[in-house]
Amino acid sequence: MSEEHYYLELCENPVQFENASSVNNVFFDEANKQVFAVRSGGATGVVVKGPEDKSSVAFRMDDKGEVKCIKFSIGNKILAVQRTPKSVVLPDKRSLKLLKSQSINVNWYMYCPETAVILLSTTFQGNVLQPFAFKSGTMSKMSKFEIELPVVPKPAKLNLSERDIAVANIYGQLYVMYLKHHSRTTDSPCAEVVLYQLPREGSVKKTNVLKLNTTGKFALNVVDNLVVVHHQSTQTSIIFDIKLREPDCALNVHQPVLPPRSIHPYRIPLTGIGFLTCSVCSPSASGYQWYLQVKLPPTVNLLQDKGKLIDFLLRRRDCKMVILSVCSQMLNGEDKGSLTVVATVFDKLNQVFKEYLEAEQTYTVAMESGPSRGSTARERPVRTQAVIDQSDMYTHVLSSFTEKKDISHKFIIAVLMEYIRSLNQVQITVQHYLYELVIKTLVHHSLFYMLHQFLQYHVLSDSKPLACLLLSLEGTYPAAHQLSLDMLKVRCTYTCSSTPSSGSSSRGTCA
Repeated sequence: MSEEHYYLELCENPVQFENASSVNNVFFDEANKQVFAVRSGGATGVVVKGPEDKSSVAFRMDDKGEVKCIKFSIGNKILAVQRTPKSVVLPDKRSLKLLKSQSINVNWYMYCPETAVILLSTTFQGNVLQPFAFKSGTMSKMSKFEIELPVVPKPAKLNLSERDIAVANIYGQLYVMYLKHHSRTTDSPCAEVVLYQLPREGSVKKTNVLKLNTTGKFALNVVDNLVVVHHQSTQTSIIFDIKLREPDCALNVHQPVLPPRSIHPYRIPLTGIGFLTCSVCSPSASGYQWYLQVKLPPTVNLLQDKGKLIDFLLRRRDCKMVILSVCSQMLNGEDKGSLTVVATVFDKLNQVFKEYLEAEQTYTVAMESGPSRGSTARERPVRTQAVIDQSDMYTHVLSSFTEKKDISHKFIIAVLMEYIRSLNQVQITVQHYLYELVIKTLVHHSLFYMLHQFLQYHVLSDSKPLACLLLSLEGTYPAAHQLSLDMLKVRCTYTCSSTPSSGSSSRGTCA
């Protein structure tokens, strides 16, 4: 199958470790993203590896029984080992202090290291969840909430498993994701993922429902703010973007952004045999731990709605060159879009550009005025790859587009003017090289009357570079000389400063 078929892939540099066996136990620490390989209870060695580690950590420890869990603190300073259900040993001798306690019956728990929030399952059915947040050595109780079960068992019994719950940070907000399996006897037996948003303060809200359109066993990931759902029996995955939604809806119901696809296979080299092709194999069994990644180029041809495609791409990390390729594609060849589609894409890109410029200006003004009493320090806005400026469009899209011989010059000019209109609409100053591109295109096709109209009615704003360009066109376009002089005269009037004095006439000097 071609590379363009897969929009999910495994990272190029997986964490490699000794695979699980009768003498080697493998553990994964979600907080530090580390894999522990423990041989013979640690007596013959413990090897710790992580994706960011330049070198692995290896040590030995006394075999005092089966290791049920093992983890390092942040920075690998303290090692904690659990061998019994109710005790944890810290090999580095330290004293512990009880800061706060809560009396609560717990069925199971789940911890989100990114947000330092722990989720406790309570009640007989397990569907009342109590979150706690940790910050600077303190623990605070958040609002508890109830997961809506598809069927309420009678008599009451534990009906919500940790296998059906995931906690994730999506677009900077904390969510609990519930994998809801409906009874086959219902009108809609297909499974769905229900999202509950957990604010630091206030009540928990059910905000999103992701339709899986099938039944079976599933696994969940969050990659680049996308919810990825893996279907075991078909070995395919689908992705959801909760920002792609209908406006003004209290509860947003989402369909997959793209059709189901399998993960791009990874070839594991085997000594003397060749390669083992792997896409969804167990990490502990294979001895490899991967990060899952989204491949953006294949999405271009899978998502036909260009407006929706741009919305999707603008929220992804490595999006710039893919977005620029979409812009080139919609202006050329068989996939050429209508002027309405082109305008929609330009407006979406320039709105993001404008928001960045405003944030940068606000930051600059704040820095120049100095900090005010009681105000928090401002952080400089980050220029993400979603910020596509005029230089990007000129270099990668428009300059080559105007040289196309198989495209109508009327369409070329219309596209250039549409981009200028879009910039003006959000009050972004148009750079002179875009005006020059319009003028050169008009002159190349001898559209002097249109050029004259654009200049006369200031569709193309006056500037010194434009006046110089018009002067260079005098041999081709005789009226260019006078137009350039008029433009310079207007520029001179705007930039002259009068300094009248007693007994002397007012005198202006051009800047």
